[in-house]
Amino acid sequence: MHATAHRPIFIGSRLGLRAFACVLLLALLAACGFRLKGATPLPFDTLYTNIAENSAFGADLRRLVVATSPNTRFVSDVTQAQARLTQLSLQRSMREIAISPDGLVEEYELNLTFVFQLTDAQGRVLLPPTTLHSTREVPYDPNAIQAKQGEIGSLFQEMQRSLIDRIVRRLTSPEVIEAYNNRQSLAPDSDTIAPAAPDAPSDNTVPAPGVIPLPGPDMAPSY
Repeated sequence: MHATAHRPIFIGSRLGLRAFACVLLLALLAACGFRLKGATPLPFDTLYTNIAENSAFGADLRRLVVATSPNTRFVSDVTQAQARLTQLSLQRSMREIAISPDGLVEEYELNLTFVFQLTDAQGRVLLPPTTLHSTREVPYDPNAIQAKQGEIGSLFQEMQRSLIDRIVRRLTSPEVIEAYNNRQSLAPDSDTIAPAAPDAPSDNTVPAPGVIPLPGPDMAPSY
C-alpha cells in the first residue's frame, strides 16, 4: 500500500522530467540555428512570372510558392510586381542509352532542364540565371507503347515536381532574401532579360520518328 500510494507521484515526476528535457532540447536546437520546417515567407508581397498559369508547371509552382510564403501573391500585370520570376528556357528531351542486339531501343534517358532568373521591379538581379537539371532512366518496350507513354508522362511529372521544389528553395534562400532587402545597393543590369509573354515558349527535343512522342508543353497531364 505504501509503494502504491507513492506511485502517482513517481509517474508525475517522470513526466515532468521528460517535459523539461524536451524544452531543453528545443532550446539547444534553437541556439544551434535549427528551425522546424514550415513556411518561409518571401521578402516581397507581389510576384510576376511569365510561366503560364494554365500549365501544370505554372499551376504547381504558384501553389507551392503561396503555400511556402502565404503573404506572397502572383500578379498578371508585370508593372504591379515587386519581383519577377522569368523563365529563360525549358527543355525536355529523350535519348537512347541502351540498344538490343537487334537494334531496338531498350532504355531511354529523360532530361528536363529549366533556366530562370529573379529580378526586382527595376530589373536589378536578385538571382542570376540559374540552371536546374533533372534526369531519369526508363526501360522501353516497343510492344507496350501506350503503357510506356504513361510511364514516361508520370516520370516527367515527378521530375517537374522535383524542379518546382528546388525553384522555391532557391527563391526562399537567405541569399535571395538578403539581395532583395539590400536591393538599393544593386545596380540595374542592362543585360537583364525582360519578362517574355505570359505563355513562355519551351523547347523540346523529340526522339526518333515512330518511337515514342514526348509529353506536351506541360510535360504530363495535369494532376
